[in-house]
Formats: sequence, structure tokens, C-alpha cells
Amino acid sequence: MTLGQVPAPEGDRAPHASAVPPAATAVEPPAAPARPLHPEDPYGTPPYGGPGPWAPAPPVQRPEPRTAAPGWSGATPAQGTALPPSAGPLPPYGASAPAAGYPSPPQAPPHTGGEPPHLTAPAEAAPPGPAPGPSAEPDGPGRPLLAKPGAPQAPGPQASGPQASAPQPAPEGADPGFVPVPGDGGPRPTAPPHTAAAPHAAAPGGHGPVPPGGHGPVPHGAWQQYDPWSAPLQGGPAALPRGPRNRRGLLAVGAVALALLAGGVGGGVGAYVERYGGINDIKLPQAADDAGGRRPDSVAGIAQAALPGVVTIHVRGNAEQGTGTGFVLDRQGHILTNNHVVEPAGTGGEISVTFSGGQTAKAKVVGQDGGYDLAVVQVEGVTGLRPLPLGNSDSVRVGDPVVAIGAPFDLANTVTSGIISAKQRPITAGGEKGDGSDVSYVDALQTDAPINPGNSGGPLVDARARVIGINSAIRAADTGSGSESGGQGGSIGLGFAIPINQAKRVAEELINTGRATHPVIGVTLEMEYAGDGARVSEHSKGGKQPVTPGGPGAKAGLRAGDVITEVDGAAVHSGEELIVKIRSHRPGDTLLLTLQRGGKQQSVRLRLGSSTAG
Repeated sequence: MTLGQVPAPEGDRAPHASAVPPAATAVEPPAAPARPLHPEDPYGTPPYGGPGPWAPAPPVQRPEPRTAAPGWSGATPAQGTALPPSAGPLPPYGASAPAAGYPSPPQAPPHTGGEPPHLTAPAEAAPPGPAPGPSAEPDGPGRPLLAKPGAPQAPGPQASGPQASAPQPAPEGADPGFVPVPGDGGPRPTAPPHTAAAPHAAAPGGHGPVPPGGHGPVPHGAWQQYDPWSAPLQGGPAALPRGPRNRRGLLAVGAVALALLAGGVGGGVGAYVERYGGINDIKLPQAADDAGGRRPDSVAGIAQAALPGVVTIHVRGNAEQGTGTGFVLDRQGHILTNNHVVEPAGTGGEISVTFSGGQTAKAKVVGQDGGYDLAVVQVEGVTGLRPLPLGNSDSVRVGDPVVAIGAPFDLANTVTSGIISAKQRPITAGGEKGDGSDVSYVDALQTDAPINPGNSGGPLVDARARVIGINSAIRAADTGSGSESGGQGGSIGLGFAIPINQAKRVAEELINTGRATHPVIGVTLEMEYAGDGARVSEHSKGGKQPVTPGGPGAKAGLRAGDVITEVDGAAVHSGEELIVKIRSHRPGDTLLLTLQRGGKQQSVRLRLGSSTAG
């Protein structure tokens, strides 16, 4: 056996057309086996080996000569050439091809003369078409030349010798199938029972029988649809079906979208539950949001109008520091506060002003007066100042509603409310120096609006948000002191404010001259007197006479030892009360004094003088 040839089994040999009439059929001796052009393919790779185990052979995509359209040249058409439509769908792999849509290769005409015919594989009848091109001649005994189907071949002498009798044609419509086996050289048609095998030599590589004369293997059966020499399809090999992959991609996209949607819904539900609670949580009734405004005379309306003009003052000195309150007087940056608020700064300290909106600015002292416990500071470079309007403290009545604004314990923008509890309360504050120079005498407004340490210097406003007093002192329960600085106890409902009429005059003088004037009567009082009233001292003190010569008291006829009991009809019970009454007036005002002299009561008129001391 020659290397590379695989003789077909008895049952797999296809019948061939008979060359003589049936009556004269004779069995020809088998031809000598053809020598293959190449060694056997050890890998079984088509077309020389059997079809690989990975896939069946592809169907033939080129037209056969007998079914080609007119003008067909016989060669495989170039890429992009339109082919005639098939008469039907492509038959299943291994099934017989329909005669009309998938014709078999052309058959040789019957042998009528002395020349031996070229044997071909039996095929179904096909419409007439152009004759196939010549086949390749053998290059020696049993060695056919391989040629590309459809290509012209050089003519040569036909193989001589006895020819095998033509096999009986297969029954109509029967096309023997095959089962590809890797490495067996491809499928072979199965011979019908009791049919003699064709004595033709196998083609090189086992690709079917080779007729005498050196012609190439005759396509038959499933191999009729396989053309390894055809031109590649346009665009390269056909792509694999993409349906399942596309479905997997759509499923993945859908899964991602579903996950995102579920995450968004879950997040929304979680946020809703966190904000509004669960479905079964207890929900308490609540009033709707009241976006309406407030009446201007309500506490909220008053605070809204007054807060922009209130400031918090921080003072830092060499030895001490403190916090207080003030309010804006004008658009030039003047701010009114208590003297005891800015006094810790001394001459080299630092004063910082913070507005209700949070803006902060440095301030300097313009003027201060310990006798009235008032001071004016000024800020520069600040725009948008909101001065507070000033009221009239003489028009205030006991019981009028008031609002106190300040920074108790450095809690800025604190608002408390109350009423005017009393008027003309004589109070004194200060006195830490011991010589009385820092004692302030105030004919104060009393209020029950809570005032605490840090409220000092803040405004006390009426129902129209007008300033009627400057919060200055409280009565502390722990010490009984009348000054806020006397103790750090909280409010017990006894707060005192300097009347705005007095503060206005002092503030104007401090802004204009840097000093304030005090009204005086020109006498020295005996502060230790325990009786009812204020008694003029009988002895000189510190080189001063009891009644200043040429002063207001001397002009009014006051003498040493006189006891003053009333001022303008208001009772006076002590020397402090007399001072408070006098300082509640302006220099130049005329007062009616009621006094006791030698056990007798008499009245005198006195014109107040002026002094810058204190």
C-alpha cells in the first residue's frame, strides 16, 4: 500500500456510470493505485486529512459549471460577485443535494468509440451547461497532477488500459451519507448493497476516487459542498452567531440597571425613614410653619428692629478684661456704653466691637465720665451702621413694657422683656477707689426685665424700639450691691437703667468736648448724717468751706447746717438722693428747695451751676 492512500472499504465505494450498455457490462480489473503527491497529513487537516473534530466541513458556496448563469467563466467568482439565487435552502450536512439548486459536477458523455471514456462519479441530471475544462494529466504512472478546480489544464494523453465497467446508478433520490472520522481523509460515499466497488484509485490523501486519466477527485455527497480553494468571503470569515452573547450583554446591563434602581430606591426609602420615621412610628400633631411676620410692638418685632444697632464690647487691659454691651448712636460710628465697661482698658488697652451680624472692628474711647457711668467709643471704616432711635425717658410710665438687649455672660444678642417697675430710683454704683471719685449717682429707671453681668451699657427700649435707658446696675441677692460689678449673681428682677434724657446730654458733651459737665449747688454735704434729709456740713473739709462763696448755694441763701428735705416737691432722705436729684438736671436749671433751718421750714430757689470734675 502506498503511503497516504487509504483504500475505501467495500461498502463505502460509490458506483460509477457504466461505459457500455447494461447487457455488455464487464468488470474491468482494478487500476493501479495512484501515487500520492504528498505524504499523509499527520494532523488530519482538511483538505488532505479528514475534517477536524472541531467542526464539520463548510458547504460549497460557488456555483457548479452546469448551473452557472450565462457568461460564467468556470472559475470561482471574485469577491462581491452576485451569485444566482438557489432554488431552495441548503440541504443538511451529509444529505443529498437537490438537483436544481445544488447540481453535481458534470459527467462525461457515454463511451461510443475506441477511446476509453473519462469516468466520473455518478451524479444527478443537471441542465445543460458549458463543458468543464480539461483535467490535469498524470505525471507518470498513477500520479495525477493537482489542479485548482475551474483552472485550465494542459491537454495530455488519456490513461489507457482496461476500464472498469460502469457501476449501476444509485436509486433515484438516494445520496449515500457519511459520518466524518478524524484522520480518515474525509467522507466516502457508501456503496449500495451487492454493488461492485469502483476499481479506481483513491485520490491523494483519501479524498475520494480518481478516475482514469488523472482527473482530480470527483465531488460527491457532502464533499460536493466543500471547496477549500474558493476565494474567502468579503470581510473575512463569517462571524459566529452573536445572539447568545448579545442576550448575555443585555442581561448584564439589565442587572446593573436593576441594581442601581434598587440602590436608589433603597437610599430614598432610608432617607425618608430617617427624616420622617417608619410607617408605624408615632407621629405627634404639629402646627404648620408660620411664615408670617410679627407685629412691630411685639417683643419679636421690637427685637428684630433693635438688634442690628446693638454691639458686644470686649475690653482687654494690662491687669483685667471684661465684656459689656453698647448701641450705635450715629452713622459716624459713635457707640454709647457704661464707663465701667471700658475702664479696664485704661490708656493702653484694647477695645473690640462685634456687631449683631458678626462683623468685628476695633474701637477707641472718645470720652468717658465716672460720675454718670457713661462712655462713648468710636469705630472707623464700618459701613451699614444702624443707629437706634432715642426716646423720652420723662414720658415713661410705670408699667410700660420694655425690652432689654445685651450680652449677659458674653451671650451676645440676648433679648429679655419686662416692664418699668419704678422711676427716679436713686442708686449709686462704683466706689472701688475709696475716695468717691468713681461713684456714680443715677436717678434710675427700675425694671424687672432680666439684666445680668454683661448687659451693662445695653439699651432698654420701649414698645416702639426706642431707647429710653442704658442698663447699668442690678441688685444682687448675694451681696446686696447696687452695682452689677458688685457681684456675679443672677438677676432677681431688680435692674436699673440710666434715663436716656440724662445719657443723651452726657453723650453729646463727650462726643463734642471729650468731657461731661455736672450740675452743682456749691455746698458740701455731710454724708454721715443719719437724719431724714441732706444736711449741709457745718465744718470745712479739705480746706473747703461748707458753702462756696459766690456759688449757686451762696446766691440762693443756703447756710451751713441747713437740712434740705425736698427738691421740686420730691422728698429727699439722704445726701446721695440729693446728688441724684441734682444730677438729673442740666446745669443752669432752676430748682425749688425746701429746707429746715433752726426748726423752721423754708423754701429757696437755686440756679444750678456747672462743673467738669468727676
